[in-house]
Amino acid sequence: MLMEGRWGVGFWGVMLCLAVFVGCSCAQGDADNVTAVYIVTLKQAPASHLYDELRVKKGHHVKGNGSEGMSRFDKPARNASRTDRGHKPYVDRVHDSLLKQALRGESYLKLYSYRYLINGFAVLVTQQQAYKLSTRSEVSNVVLDFSVRTATTHTPQFLGLPQGAWAQEGGFDTAGEGIVIGFIDTGIDPTHPSFSDNSPDKPYPVPQHFSGICEVTRDFPSGSCNRKLVGARHFAASAITRGIFNATQDYASPFDGDGHGTHTAATAAGNHGIEVVVAGHTFGNASGMAPRSHVAVYKALYKSFGGFAADVVAAIDQAAQDGVDIISLSITPNRRPPGIATFFNPIDMALLSAVKAGIFVVQAAGNTGPSPKSVSSFSPWIFTVGAATHDRTYSNSIVLGNNITISGVGLAPGTDEGSMYTLVSAIHALNTTTAAANDLYVSECQDASNFNQSVVKGNLLICSYSIRFVLGLSTIKQALETADNLSAAGVVFYMDPYVIGFQLNPVPMRIPGIIIPSPDDSKIFLHYYNSSLERDDSSKEIVRFGGLASVSGGIKANFSHSAPKVMYYSARGPDPEDNSLANADILKPNVVAPGNFIWSAWSSRGQESIEFRGESFAMMSGTSMAAPHIAGLAALIKQKFPSFSPSAIGSALSTTASLNDKKGGPIMAQRAYTNPDVNQSPATPFDMGSGFVNATGALDPGLILDSGYDDYISFLCGINGSSPVVLNYTGTSCGGPTLNATDLNLPSITVSKLNQSVTVQRVVTNVGGNETYSVGWTAPYGASVKVTPAHFSIGGGEKQVLSVFISATMNSSVASYGRIGLFGNQGHLVNIPISVILKISYNNTAG
Repeated sequence: MLMEGRWGVGFWGVMLCLAVFVGCSCAQGDADNVTAVYIVTLKQAPASHLYDELRVKKGHHVKGNGSEGMSRFDKPARNASRTDRGHKPYVDRVHDSLLKQALRGESYLKLYSYRYLINGFAVLVTQQQAYKLSTRSEVSNVVLDFSVRTATTHTPQFLGLPQGAWAQEGGFDTAGEGIVIGFIDTGIDPTHPSFSDNSPDKPYPVPQHFSGICEVTRDFPSGSCNRKLVGARHFAASAITRGIFNATQDYASPFDGDGHGTHTAATAAGNHGIEVVVAGHTFGNASGMAPRSHVAVYKALYKSFGGFAADVVAAIDQAAQDGVDIISLSITPNRRPPGIATFFNPIDMALLSAVKAGIFVVQAAGNTGPSPKSVSSFSPWIFTVGAATHDRTYSNSIVLGNNITISGVGLAPGTDEGSMYTLVSAIHALNTTTAAANDLYVSECQDASNFNQSVVKGNLLICSYSIRFVLGLSTIKQALETADNLSAAGVVFYMDPYVIGFQLNPVPMRIPGIIIPSPDDSKIFLHYYNSSLERDDSSKEIVRFGGLASVSGGIKANFSHSAPKVMYYSARGPDPEDNSLANADILKPNVVAPGNFIWSAWSSRGQESIEFRGESFAMMSGTSMAAPHIAGLAALIKQKFPSFSPSAIGSALSTTASLNDKKGGPIMAQRAYTNPDVNQSPATPFDMGSGFVNATGALDPGLILDSGYDDYISFLCGINGSSPVVLNYTGTSCGGPTLNATDLNLPSITVSKLNQSVTVQRVVTNVGGNETYSVGWTAPYGASVKVTPAHFSIGGGEKQVLSVFISATMNSSVASYGRIGLFGNQGHLVNIPISVILKISYNNTAG
């Protein structure tokens, strides 16, 4: 199941309108009376900008109001989606006053006051009222709310954590301690052992810099939070005003009714050594990447509809105010933001303020690959993560009576070793009832009453896997229940020929079983079965089922040397700068991390995956699973280097990333949804960013490339026509020097249009000991590269400027790639990828 895209593209696709106020085109007349949620920002800077309320002190965010250490694990019931009652903060009163003056005597509903990262509010008004607000001198921006969607037992070993990063920090029982990761997701199941603070030998500390609260509701009772799960809130006001909030499915509390949020939180920060038992089978022990870090949950996504920007921005704003160190978002917008640049949208701009406050921000790239420009995370201050495989796989197979072996999937036990079992198709085991005869989908084995138990008992029941399983209308779990009720020895699913190219995750099964995912292999299987039937010569009725088979089982893990590889669904660069798909000079994704077949915690009431309902763990795939791996690893870096800025953490993860798989060959990227392992080629930076994350290397990067809020503002101001938009969102006037994207001090160089030549500079800072570096490089095809100096010595804490000269040697519109390597004599290796798209070696109009 590809988590990031599961809520459907465009169903809640409300248009986003940018600038001071740009009216969305719609029918006149009654349309003026239709209400919608708008996000309104004011010209006065937010608290985090004006008053420096978030200070970066000793590497943590400390609130400057004397409330340090006042972490509250429980708070009486209150809907955090609504504004505070009683003593309202000053900012709230300002917002209320503005609304009363602008909409005097009219009806409206304020949903949120954004107090910290954005000075503004979300309000339910008509289009005409929104226009009135936009004309107020205090208002800088009015934006129509838009929808968003959601984008391990072995991955710690695959990433080398036990002997590497964890060992460097004192072992798993200290890894990430004191660091708070905030998750903007579908909530959490607080009863899961992955989030327990029950560790008597080494009690969890209270993170003194964090001041968040834990909502208390019927679904999230007192005591749900602890020293591990230190905060939990929910935000749903925008959804509630639309009338689409389903309290039965979605829960008006931080509780996770979906499963996605519990899974991502445990992937990043789940406790170490939690036994994974699914469908009665044990699959090892689970651990988050930073198992001693703390979890704070800001639920803004829901099972039945996804989420909305107004709720997400409120969640981000609260997380920053609470003092989280890292924000993890396994979500992406449903549509590419319109306007002069993709960077100018409420979520990205709120995250820019979070970065200013010292918070490292991780976001899933999206599951819309493998096409170019499919990435849904755009801004250079956001660390964007794509999905790759790791080396653990689960394979299953069925051996037929003619000695043909067919591979398949299914986390199932095998049949008794050395025994062969009779194959019986569901359509050949029907009861002589009208209901069975009239059931068009009887071959899918969804109702045991349709079948003759005496025919099925002790045999392997054959069921069809049709498009109805893909749509959730039929389920593996129900078919297994049918087989169990009929006392079958196991189940074999063959693929309907109309299900073409569907990629199937391993599915848990309590009884022996297998799914044959290939239509071609399914034909071979059915041919053997049908040819083995013995029929009466006159009546043509079956007198004997002659086909035999045994199921090998798929519980035991196998390990591959061809990992990692970039998954076909992982969204790709180049980074689209605007809605016309012009290329930005920014590398996206930043890196790839494990995202395929990831075991992690699952909510006890999680409804997302039918096959894992009622289980405490689930295996999921998607960039949603990759992003929290990076969030957890960032916690380890923050723990070791508490003074690192967000961009320094991103640099450490990027410049140390691996370029090779376990065999030493290049990392491959799947290029097609159908037969992805056949359609693959070496990954480029637009597939994998700087490479596959290297957890141990990131804790000892040698050199880092740093940049900050002012650099990002200078970059935004350099976008043509951006001055009023920058002022509207940030309160900053674009009067000073500007930067091109190529001049941002990023750990990569991306040139979308190389017109003859360009010179860019990068500044490296030594975060290790004294070291001498040699500089090497490979040039992209169709370009030449020179870097100066070619050698340099650098002391701890010192900086070195590198000048990179890139020249086009041919005309080409095909992207090509190179790399700069900085080789230290103390063993450090710093990699900086170079990507050049359009190359113009001479002026075609000259002469």
